Amino acid sequence: MSAQSDRAAEDFIRNETQFHLGFLPTEQSNPLTRDLEVCFHNSPCEGVKCLQRVDREVLAMARRVFTSLEYRKLSKGMLETVKAGHRVVFSGCGATGRLAILLEGMWRDAVDVEYQSAVASIMTGGDFALIRSVEFFEDYATFGVRQVQELGMAEGDMLVAITEGGETSSVLGTVQEALRRRCVVFLLFNNPADILAAHIERSREAIEDSRVTVLDLSCGPMALAGSTRMQATTSEMLVAGAALEETACALMGRKAQDWSVGFEQLLSALEEPSCVQALADYLSLEASVYRRGGTVTYFADRFLLDIFTDTTERTPTFMLPPFRKSGDTESPRPWAFVKNPRFSTVETWRHTLHRPLRCLAWNSMDLRAMGAPAALVAQPPQIDVAEMLKIRIGNEEVAERCVSPEDTAVLLTLGEPSGELVMAHNKLTSGFCKHVSADLTHWGVPRLAHTPLELLDHLAVKLAMNTISTGTMVLMGRVRGNWMSWVAATNKKLIDRSARLVSELAGLDYAESVRRIFAAREEIATLPSNVTPPSPVQLVLGRIR
Repeated sequence: MSAQSDRAAEDFIRNETQFHLGFLPTEQSNPLTRDLEVCFHNSPCEGVKCLQRVDREVLAMARRVFTSLEYRKLSKGMLETVKAGHRVVFSGCGATGRLAILLEGMWRDAVDVEYQSAVASIMTGGDFALIRSVEFFEDYATFGVRQVQELGMAEGDMLVAITEGGETSSVLGTVQEALRRRCVVFLLFNNPADILAAHIERSREAIEDSRVTVLDLSCGPMALAGSTRMQATTSEMLVAGAALEETACALMGRKAQDWSVGFEQLLSALEEPSCVQALADYLSLEASVYRRGGTVTYFADRFLLDIFTDTTERTPTFMLPPFRKSGDTESPRPWAFVKNPRFSTVETWRHTLHRPLRCLAWNSMDLRAMGAPAALVAQPPQIDVAEMLKIRIGNEEVAERCVSPEDTAVLLTLGEPSGELVMAHNKLTSGFCKHVSADLTHWGVPRLAHTPLELLDHLAVKLAMNTISTGTMVLMGRVRGNWMSWVAATNKKLIDRSARLVSELAGLDYAESVRRIFAAREEIATLPSNVTPPSPVQLVLGRIR
């Protein structure tokens, strides 16, 4: 460990206690899945059923929240905002940021042109973070402030800020700036409000502000410890999506349904033995592709954003290679990728988002003004529109995705794909040796009552993809117990999570675990760009062994 790394570790131990989050339920191990690793290795079906147990906790939360005054205020406020000609803006970071963009896309796809611009989204890191995590941005409230300013939020607009843990600095920054601009503000999170207010100052400021309506969606620890892309984001998608569905229904003169009943029907269908078996069979197949050095390319149209949300999140959660830009032959190939075979990359984004790309083009002066650290000011990340379009998600050449006999093309749909989609897919994937047709309805994943935003369809795809990606990584040895032991340590929350995992698995105290994580991060930073980096946790544990 260098002197610089040692100083950084000591600073985190002494001065970043607001990011020591082991007391939060969303950061803890769930007793229902403590044997997750054993279950999957005994039988993938047993593992799938183990994962599904925790989704029932989301149902219990939904029944409580949907009858609350806060939820009715959210639903009513959305409708009033839209009718008054103002905007509902969702903000989030990481999985919740991708959820914010997905909700905006669902809305724009469902309503008439006159109402399409009534919903917008703010994702920490901008739209670029859809396809590659910009994890370190979440540590800075000023970044959220700036994104509210750039979106031009004004009095009469509504902000629905979504943060799984309830403590994400960038999302809380959007709350601060929206309040300053006299917007209506709602805050959704998944930890008990009293615990957050008692321990984290930045959370307490928002929770205790009388101008903020708080929806506490706490539903216990995640099925995979700390992986809030799972039950936390599911609950937020269900609650925020239901309120948005009710707004669309009211505008269209339609009756909204009972979302608790619909979600329970979805969970019951996913728990059917035939569906469990189909999910287990597919994730076992995907794991076998990776073991043999192959990759998976998902081809999709309608649910492209949903699949992005899951595949992008695999990089920080399991230390997988991120999506790489066209022409990059040095970086490792991403294990999983997503493409739309019908359109070019530019057309795919236009077709999917129903709006222009909303990326960030911040330079050194911008970052310095926002109080960013010196290293970030010296080398601003390239996350603007031009850089985003370098990642070819459309029907451009796929040669780099089918260089191995094990590389697999997966056409993923919910319901029979259109003839146009099938033809485009078949034409584009002729070079692949392996093909899988994954119509989730054939697996038993249901299509329930049709609603304007088709919320339950999107939830069905989300739950299926979460199960597939998590189960695959368990089979690949990237989970210990029910902890993601190959987690990246790219921001303060993930550094804390990594240190707690080392502490639990190696029996070291927290401070020593932090020091070793910082030393591992320093060593990993020296690796060549064409080498897949190990997880700092695995590097530390390997040295201890």
